[in-house]
Amino acid sequence: MDSALKQIRNIADYQFGRGIGEKLFPDDVEVVYSPTTKRIRYVNFKGERLATLRPTDSLFSLSIPAAKMLVEKKIPLRCFAVVCDDVKKFIADGGDVFAAHVVRVDEEIRAKDEVIVIDEFNHVLAVGRALLCGAEMQCFKVGVAVKVRHGCGNNLVS
Repeated sequence: MDSALKQIRNIADYQFGRGIGEKLFPDDVEVVYSPTTKRIRYVNFKGERLATLRPTDSLFSLSIPAAKMLVEKKIPLRCFAVVCDDVKKFIADGGDVFAAHVVRVDEEIRAKDEVIVIDEFNHVLAVGRALLCGAEMQCFKVGVAVKVRHGCGNNLVS
């Protein structure tokens, strides 16, 4: 196995849970390196970006296609936040997730973790970064819980 593929799979296993790396990154992914640092920067699959390896903490930022891939494969992850139906359009358009709108969340989420935001019917709405831990997201009634990086936009399933 290619050492870069092994490395990105190991990072995904660490970040999202054991076995996720192999499911998220098939054997034929394209690993793109930074031209200046020569480190892994992006992971693409069939011309679509799945993830970006953040240089600040060497963890992944997921794309919407990667999030959908994980949800469609029904993989139990440590990074889901479920929001109420009332706000799904707002979040899909890139709006942040407020604690008051969180219905369910993985208790293991910590602040600064990568989060996949889904609606109550398991449709991916957005990906972003947690500003609160999982328990705080469920308890708090005010404040931003997840800073959304990318919303699914018009690709929202009703």
